[in-house]
Amino acid sequence: MLDVRSATKLFGQKAAVDHVSMTVDGPAFVGIIGRSGAGKSTFLRMMNGLTPASGGQILVEGRDILALRGADMRAWQSQCAMIFQQFNLVPRMDVVSNVLHGILNRRATWQTVLNLWPRADIIRALEILDRLGIAEQAPKRAEALSGGQQQRVAIARALMQDPRIILADEPIASLDPMNAQIVMDTLKRINVEDGRMVIANLHTLDTARRYCDRVIGMRDGRVVFDGVPAQLTTGVARDIYGADADFNESATSTAIPTDTSADAEYAARMLA
Repeated sequence: MLDVRSATKLFGQKAAVDHVSMTVDGPAFVGIIGRSGAGKSTFLRMMNGLTPASGGQILVEGRDILALRGADMRAWQSQCAMIFQQFNLVPRMDVVSNVLHGILNRRATWQTVLNLWPRADIIRALEILDRLGIAEQAPKRAEALSGGQQQRVAIARALMQDPRIILADEPIASLDPMNAQIVMDTLKRINVEDGRMVIANLHTLDTARRYCDRVIGMRDGRVVFDGVPAQLTTGVARDIYGADADFNESATSTAIPTDTSADAEYAARMLA
């Protein structure tokens, strides 16, 4: 169980994350939406320990991960994998080595420098790549892959950690619609098949409605909406994005194609 209690991050006098609280039971797919600068990325980085908090608690099974330091924090980061918008791969390194880097903190430095990996780890990395449909890319340099393929390599690297929670910071914001759909389908399948909690910052309302069990809306560092996708009405969207918003941010070119007339009708309303 995830229990966030008044999590806060200050940059000077400005609160980037302002007393955020939520509870998530079980392996849900949680989407966080809001304008750029709403505090979404900072919150995820706090959860992963990349950004220290200014106050509050983030409890996972009763343990406050904001209080962890040193080896305990590194152990937590192996259980809480992070996927970034820009992939964060090593461009000139082959794909399978990038995936193996998901378990760097379990290896001696000299083994990493010499690129020495146990056969069992290499086989597991290849199996994960195969599951994600990109096993044939294993020997290629990461920089030779398309953006969508690189993001799937980043997801494979996260899975290599065998994490309890996967955090995805706008994982499809730099992808075209088709690759965005492939990446979101992959994350949803991992959530359902593996029973892993996924928390993703998302750029489009339509994506949140299609994939998430629960949606958190943030504005100016605060939670202004917490509910199920069906509750994302026009009024709620305006609360999240601002009364003067034209919803361009929630209907960017990375909007995922859908065949349902209900979703098409909703998108039309959002753009009206």
